Parts: sequence; structure tokens; C-alpha cells
Amino acid sequence: MKKIQQLLLVTLLLAGVGSMAQAASFDCNKARLNTEKTICANRGLNDRDVKMATTFNIISHAVPMGGRDHLIDEQVIWLKQRNGCGSNVACIANAYQNRQKQLDQMLQDRVFSHGPF
Repeated sequence: MKKIQQLLLVTLLLAGVGSMAQAASFDCNKARLNTEKTICANRGLNDRDVKMATTFNIISHAVPMGGRDHLIDEQVIWLKQRNGCGSNVACIANAYQNRQKQLDQMLQDRVFSHGPF
């Protein structure tokens, strides 16, 4: 059962990442903040951004309306915290790692636990 869930997650993430393999989840040409510019200049951060955004989108489409509003509110708070890192690569990477863990747990709790996987 767990293997099927992991395979589904990887498939969904690769589908999203494959279409955006060279770009962050936002337009790097319009990056204004130091954090955004750093993400665009660093492939590892860029990849983390795409993975996190893909996971966020999957969850936001799978939760009920009230849960979606709460999820968006949490994401806005997280973005402000991430942007507080400025151009500190380690800080940004840590922010993504922590948020990805939270989103992965939500995916497990709110999506996989309800499906016939």
C-alpha cells in the first residue's frame, strides 16, 4: 500500500516538475526580492521551489474549500518567512526543507489516507 502511495506521489511530482524543469514556480524575469533572485540563480533551490509548489498545488486541489483557505494562509506566512532569508542559501534551503516536510505530511494525512490507493 505504501509503495503505491509513494509511486503516485513521485508520478504526480514528476509530471509537475517535468514541465517546469528549468524554472522556479514564479517568473524569474520578474524576481525582485533577493530571495527570489537567489532561488533563480541556484539550481538546487530552484528545484526545491518547484517540488514544493507542485506538492502545494496537489494538496490545494485535494482539500475541501475551508481547508484550502487555511492552506493558502499558511503558505503566505511561510513565504514571508522564506523571504526573510534574503540571499542566504542555507536559510532558504532550510525553509524549503521544513515546508516540504509539512506539505508531505499533509499529503499523507489529507490525500493518501482518503484514497483507494
